[in-house]
Amino acid sequence: MAHVQVQADGIDLDSPVLVEGLPGAGLVGKIAADHLVEEFDMDYYGAIHCEGLPEVAVYEGEQSDIRPPVRLYADSEHDLLVLQSDVPISPRQASEFATCVTGWLDANDVFPLYLSGLPEEKDGVPEMYGVATGAGHDRIEAEGIVPPRQSGIITGPTGALLNHAAETDLDAVGLIVQTEAQFPDPEAARVLLEHGIGPLADIDVETDALIERADEIQEAREELAKRLHEADEGSTQAQSIRGFQ
Repeated sequence: MAHVQVQADGIDLDSPVLVEGLPGAGLVGKIAADHLVEEFDMDYYGAIHCEGLPEVAVYEGEQSDIRPPVRLYADSEHDLLVLQSDVPISPRQASEFATCVTGWLDANDVFPLYLSGLPEEKDGVPEMYGVATGAGHDRIEAEGIVPPRQSGIITGPTGALLNHAAETDLDAVGLIVQTEAQFPDPEAARVLLEHGIGPLADIDVETDALIERADEIQEAREELAKRLHEADEGSTQAQSIRGFQ
């Protein structure tokens, strides 16, 4: 049965912000989410058991614990949750996954930030845009986050999550950043962290290490990016729509 299984009842959160880190274009969401978990030494909070998730067991180096492929981490000091995923979610199951996650977010008064890469050529620092549902519009306006310059769509599970937020009247923000289409993009993830996630979640995120370790991140994530591209399973991305406005 689809549910979120909280493992750490002792962690006290008060209307937290959730940062979603599903694999997608440029792995921008995953890189940003992984960096937050490491930077704030976040605690394992719970497991996400939803339709469409691969039934695989995840283990970490020098640890014997088995954990699910899609997990929540928490930081009570910053009222922060991070959704970390080590696997792609099939677009065919995106709707069921979005229903499962959104129900839990709504029941626990969680404000989600959904992250997506926009595969297009960058000129200097990647540009970032914001879209929103409900009170999320006020949040991005207050932080000076601009809407996309062109019409477009957000596909995959992240698109399903935003669509379901709109359907269920859940306040949410979607952050879209220009990115490399097929390869890990730590620079685009840095832009998300510094100019989107940081202000919206009211946290200061140190990102120097993210750029210093760009080569290491590239190597560690490139195999995952290759698998996503070949299987067309990690299709979370933003796409411009030209000529249909």
